[in-house]
Amino acid sequence: MAEISIRRKHGKTHSDARAAAEHMASELKEEFDLNYAWDGDVLRFKRSGLSGELALDAKEVALHIRLGFLLSALKPSIEREVHKFFDENFHA
Repeated sequence: MAEISIRRKHGKTHSDARAAAEHMASELKEEFDLNYAWDGDVLRFKRSGLSGELALDAKEVALHIRLGFLLSALKPSIEREVHKFFDENFHA
């Protein structure tokens, strides 16, 4: 099982950071049939072969993804896409 962990500082208000995370999750749900739910300031998500959480605080966003065997081969491209999304939505 492969894992991806990324932490980024952000310059957003709490509500703007949460809105950006919600936007990402809704796009992933539509594109990859990913289920998600908020637990406080932690967005937990899951689908076959992938699970993880995105945690928000006042200054930082942290993402942790666990990839199943079949998706492990796609780790580099998934990681690239996550960095691209963070660059666009969670810049400091």
